[in-house]
Amino acid sequence: MATLVLIRHGQSKWNLENRFTGWTDVPLTERGESDASKSGQFLKEKGFKFDVAFTSRLIRAADTMKIILEEMGQSDLEVEVDSALNERHYGSLQGLNKAETAEKHGQEQVKLWRRDFFTRPPDGESMEDCERRTKPFFTHYILPLLVDGKDVIISAHGNSLRPIVKYLDNLSPEDTASAEFGLCTPYVYTFEGDKMVNREVLDVPGVVTKGASVKEKRVEEGKV
Repeated sequence: MATLVLIRHGQSKWNLENRFTGWTDVPLTERGESDASKSGQFLKEKGFKFDVAFTSRLIRAADTMKIILEEMGQSDLEVEVDSALNERHYGSLQGLNKAETAEKHGQEQVKLWRRDFFTRPPDGESMEDCERRTKPFFTHYILPLLVDGKDVIISAHGNSLRPIVKYLDNLSPEDTASAEFGLCTPYVYTFEGDKMVNREVLDVPGVVTKGASVKEKRVEEGKV
């Protein structure tokens, strides 16, 4: 038996400001740090212990991983870092406020840029483009560890986790594009050999699982 835990990073400063972040290296907010800490404490209480950890090259995912492992008493665990797990590149949209961009270009166009699997934002990546780097990395480097019985944790981003979940859950492009990932929420997959036998999303007490936009005045439950 092996366990895979997928975790989207904690709230970043641009999540809070409702901005397209992409590859911009934006740090966690205090809430993001607090939620990562709670997630780590929860995983420890539930008896999780990892053999291998992976994260992206972006600080919000790397710091989330660091905090989680510290809370679990596993701060000495080596973390593999790779840009294949980076968030989707949002091109010229990076740094722009999502609501203001929708006012300028229209809700439907922004929805296509954000939630269509095949549509690229200007100068950026589509989810399909993201899948072309994330899925091979997962199947080549991570899946063999699970087959060998290793317990693995990945701290990454909504759009780099989507291709992994698409592969594991056999989702359509449409279902993949519409999937939401709570911040600092463990998505737990159990494997027997190369067969995934169970999937569970764990509710971490006290974690604010959606990103919080100031502009939309939904600081406690805002979606990103």
